[in-house]
Amino acid sequence: MSEETGRASTPANAPAAGPEAATGHRHGPGMGPEVLRRAVAFLLPVAVLATLACGLIYVEVQQDLRSGANDPQFQLAEDAAARLDAGADPSLVVPATGVDLASSLAPFMIVFDSSYKVMATNAILDGGSPAPPHGVLDAARSGSPSAVTWQPRDGVRVAAVTVAWKGGLVLAGRSLRRVEEQEQNAELIAGFAWLPMLTILALASLVAAWLWPRRGAGAA
Repeated sequence: MSEETGRASTPANAPAAGPEAATGHRHGPGMGPEVLRRAVAFLLPVAVLATLACGLIYVEVQQDLRSGANDPQFQLAEDAAARLDAGADPSLVVPATGVDLASSLAPFMIVFDSSYKVMATNAILDGGSPAPPHGVLDAARSGSPSAVTWQPRDGVRVAAVTVAWKGGLVLAGRSLRRVEEQEQNAELIAGFAWLPMLTILALASLVAAWLWPRRGAGAA
């Protein structure tokens, strides 16, 4: 038998055997540069939206906590102003129990005359009786209650509401320490929700990019 007849015949138009045929393996479509670029293109807009959503939710919670911290002071200040307008003595309107602004969460009250002189107070800080700057009080002289954050010293922040009465102004305040702790917790929760969300979106973008039809996949 000749050498030519001992070999299997091969069609003339058959493609030449490449490395895949020699090794018996074929490489499927993997995570090439095109797939990764497409995954990044899918991820960027949804990642921005997810970041904005988490940020807006945190801001809404923070604003709700901060505005809610003023509610008790509005009632205290307006009730005190009504009693003062009715002729009550300032020393009887202000609670007798002193409140240390550095350690207590209890509300306190300060009554001022028209020249911003303290007439009665139960606020205590570092052994003295603190009073806010005149600019804090000026905002309430128009007749509308004024709600501000007052920081009498470092580490002490107060939610203060000032209301005008016929003889001057009355300020009711309360420490923001507990509210700020809740704001920090809300920030942590938003951060912990944001990271897993980005991870899930990244994986979904990668899968979508891998399943996306490739160029020339349907060509003859």
